[in-house]
Amino acid sequence: MANVVSEGAAGRSTRTPRAEGALRMITADQGSPERVRRILEQALVFAGAVCAAVFRPGADGEPLYLAESAGVPRTLCGVGDSYPVAGGDPVAEAHRGRPVWLEPDDPAAPPSARRATGGGFFLAALPVRGDGGCLLAVAERAFDSEDRACLGLVADALALPAPPASADGAGLLPGGFSLAMDTGRVRVGEDILELFGLDPDEFDGRVETLLGLTVPEDLPSLMSVVEADHMTIGDRELEFRVLQPDGPPKWLRLRGRLVHGGEGRSPRLVGFVADASTLRSEITDVARVQRLAAALATAVTVRDVGKAVVAALRRPLRADRIALAELEGERLVVTVLDPPEPEAWPELWRAEWRGEWPDAPVRTMPTLAAALREGRARIWPAGSPLETALAEVGPGGLAMLPLPAGNRIAGACLIGWDTPHDFGPDERALLTAAAGLAGQALMRARAFDAEHELVGMLQRQLLPRRLPQLPGAVAVARYLPSTAGLELGGDWYDVIPLPDNHVALVIGDVQGHSAGAATLMGQMRTALRAYAVEGHPPDVVVSHANRLLMDMETDLFATCCYVDIDMEEGFAWCVRAGHLPPVLRYPDGRTEIAEAEGGPPLGVVRQSDFPMSPLRLQPGTLVALTTDGLVESPESDIDEGMFRFARQLAATDPADLGPVADDLLGKAPRSDDVALLLMRYDGMTSRPLRESWTVWRVPQAVGHARRFTRRTLRSWGVTADIDAALLIVSELVTNALVHTDGQVRLDITLVNDRLRLAVADASPRTPAKPTSIGWEATGGRGILLVEAVSAGWGTLPVSGGKQVWAEFVLRPPHGDT
Repeated sequence: MANVVSEGAAGRSTRTPRAEGALRMITADQGSPERVRRILEQALVFAGAVCAAVFRPGADGEPLYLAESAGVPRTLCGVGDSYPVAGGDPVAEAHRGRPVWLEPDDPAAPPSARRATGGGFFLAALPVRGDGGCLLAVAERAFDSEDRACLGLVADALALPAPPASADGAGLLPGGFSLAMDTGRVRVGEDILELFGLDPDEFDGRVETLLGLTVPEDLPSLMSVVEADHMTIGDRELEFRVLQPDGPPKWLRLRGRLVHGGEGRSPRLVGFVADASTLRSEITDVARVQRLAAALATAVTVRDVGKAVVAALRRPLRADRIALAELEGERLVVTVLDPPEPEAWPELWRAEWRGEWPDAPVRTMPTLAAALREGRARIWPAGSPLETALAEVGPGGLAMLPLPAGNRIAGACLIGWDTPHDFGPDERALLTAAAGLAGQALMRARAFDAEHELVGMLQRQLLPRRLPQLPGAVAVARYLPSTAGLELGGDWYDVIPLPDNHVALVIGDVQGHSAGAATLMGQMRTALRAYAVEGHPPDVVVSHANRLLMDMETDLFATCCYVDIDMEEGFAWCVRAGHLPPVLRYPDGRTEIAEAEGGPPLGVVRQSDFPMSPLRLQPGTLVALTTDGLVESPESDIDEGMFRFARQLAATDPADLGPVADDLLGKAPRSDDVALLLMRYDGMTSRPLRESWTVWRVPQAVGHARRFTRRTLRSWGVTADIDAALLIVSELVTNALVHTDGQVRLDITLVNDRLRLAVADASPRTPAKPTSIGWEATGGRGILLVEAVSAGWGTLPVSGGKQVWAEFVLRPPHGDT
């Protein structure tokens, strides 16, 4: 192994002179607007920092404001926007001239620094001579003597005067601008106006004039930078396009930071705008580290981390292969391969292919296992004696980067070349910096993936597995998680069969995207179903759910739309709680957004009214319920989205609802979760016969109920089994009158040859069937008689009570076959 080059002490001892040379070149360019940022970036490359920032005192000396930062977003490292000069923070201590070095969970750390040290970071704060500023650096490993020497060089370089950027925008450097956040007035140079294609004599000094020249698709991201409500103190960077009189749009890059205006003055956004194509041609290794840091800051899944690493390293290093793998116990599980084709990788790897990509025991590659135990980047030039599984990855040279995260190794990155590759010191520094950034991002992504899978499992378990078959209707539903959010949310749907051929359609959305939102979604869906099957009217169902959510004392609220449909009559009642109204598509293709009055979201106001709005459904009418994720996007408001949804629904063929739902979801903006519920009302081909009788508590109440039953059955042409029906009515009505108080109602229903007799009362207690009855007992045989005579019996909850029912199949009249 004599040819093996380790990024160890030999490589590290040269960092100080290389850092001196790099900083000398940067500080020589006094007019560069990027000078301070480029100086800070050297702390990432030469001192192993993941974030570096410089703080300078305000105009009146208080407090210490963030002037510039580099690396991963400082909020991830617990670095704030400002610190009081007189405080005990590391920044303030360094401002007073005393360097500060803190380790993770250091008991001496002040409260403001514990967010960083408690997150496993090492922290350094060094004074900057001259203006009393401070250099703050955060790393995932301890700063050794070489690191501290390099940080001292960076602090010395920051002591030189910074390029002027006055609060009023005077003295702008080339490409610079200054925007007053309160008035929208912007000072720019002629070079920026030339990039926008504006004549300096015609520019009115309003930022809206410049925004009006941007490509509409890029305007929301640009507005998020130039609007004060979306900004925090610190820097921002983005690329956007401006329209040209002829030819394609031009790409520009904006870098700016929000700075305090001082006592009684509004903050200002100051920065620079440049041609993005020019910047791309001058990219350096430091810029690649910076870009990788920015990409990893937004990478939420393990796959996203791998893609960011490949994009940052393969082309700049002219590598032929890159593999990124997680370390799970004693196995390496590949998450990203570039190129992805199996033929591009060693035969041993192909033998370990599991599904999309391979995973293999670490012990099968002992050289790799030793490098992982050492925990430092290893580089093997062409011809190094390696096991076949590694040698075929990089016959012209192989680099292995352990991905550290805190005190453990999260994974490894392999980079291979087919032709002999010369590894220079700057390239090794780039690899080391990239490994440190990727390791921490990989751990965050792994935690996200685990939570995402947990929430996804909850979501699948809490939503209906299948929709029920409906009398006279067909329903389909779809749910899609967001492609932009970090977690699954609380969108849900339900279809609830109810007695007397009623069906409840429910759709809702719990605020937020988290496991808590998904769990609350399941609770609300269960609660609405329970209240519905109890027999409550729609407004009472929603009101009960609102009180339940208020009693749960959660910070989340929910919206829902509840539609109770009478499948026999084609009539429905709609109740909205802060949710979108249904959209109706009529048989002739017309669509209408239902005019359904709404109440507040659930869980907001305890005593709320939830009015019911009527809906009339013709056979062939399509009822569509959806959540806002399908109709709302950053580019359009929810009203425009609802009209667009109605137009799309009008253009569909409702004969098959599955393709209709898929087509509607395929056109969704997908910036949020989406739930969609469609029901086509066809009407019932065989409508039941129904009659009801209110049983008064009088001595002849049972006789009156029997006479009503006999007359009703004869009017329907039922001549057989009348005696059995009268016996059931006698027993059920007697039980209700003897054992309950309040109103009693008899319902008779005939569907084809099935007769259903039901008695509703005000008691929720289910009648108990006796296990044994003595000969001397005078009661208790009623339910036994009902069970013996009928084909089936049972109870159903109704609003405030129950319904006891019995059903049997009628025999054909005498003489029929």
